[in-house]
Amino acid sequence: MGTEGARALLERARTLNLQTGNLLSWGCGRKKCPVTPSEEVRDCIQKTLTEWSSKVGRDQNQEMVEVLECTVAQAVEKMNPEERDELKVSAKLFIVGSNSSSIRDAVDMACSSLGVAQLDSVIIAPSAIEDETSLSLEYLQPYWQELETLVENKKIVAIGTSDLDKTLLEQLYVWAQVKPSSNQVNLASCCVMPPDLTAFAKQFDIQLLTHNDPKELLCEASFQEVLQESIQNVKAHEWIPLWILRYSVIVKSRGIIKSKGYIMQAKRNAS
Repeated sequence: MGTEGARALLERARTLNLQTGNLLSWGCGRKKCPVTPSEEVRDCIQKTLTEWSSKVGRDQNQEMVEVLECTVAQAVEKMNPEERDELKVSAKLFIVGSNSSSIRDAVDMACSSLGVAQLDSVIIAPSAIEDETSLSLEYLQPYWQELETLVENKKIVAIGTSDLDKTLLEQLYVWAQVKPSSNQVNLASCCVMPPDLTAFAKQFDIQLLTHNDPKELLCEASFQEVLQESIQNVKAHEWIPLWILRYSVIVKSRGIIKSKGYIMQAKRNAS
């Protein structure tokens, strides 16, 4: 039975790499509207896990591996190299754990999944800080240095930030070798762009974008709930999400989304 096979694989693996594939092609997204970003990612992860687990176990010699690839094969769409110049690949990376080295894994997996050499833009959203402490330059620096290395290695063209106020954006801009090209502002907490942020962004050619993502897109408890609901009797409490990358492929000339999906990585903390 598929669920039993999936559970056996999860009990042996140390890392879980999950890819939803193109949500627009296999109807993973919810039919009802509106849907919050957190509801969407939960729904897509659950459907991917359920679909994947239903296919596990048909091969009785299923190899037990440390790194488990969980995806719906028919939903993964690699880009046609001949169309690459006509498309823009954007990503937002939500760091759940506080490990800046996760950034390279996320970008490499996104490039591999889409069949591209580089991403056009990546916006970083570090994990929510405990005790509601404000973000600081010191906290952001290791993440930004990882992004800068990926820009130097031509894996990313432009890098941006999320939810920085004018003071912190300025500090990052002055310190950074590769300057932020954009900064996302959450309009749920700020219905009008702050004038000082707008002025600074205009002066240094930083694009201000809006978003409606929560501070925590998918917390540890939510991921474990989804895992438990998808695969019966799995030891969900052992699994901890590290990061989630949301990507979109946009046709430049028409501004329409051709592909959208999530890629995530989780690790197992076995006692």
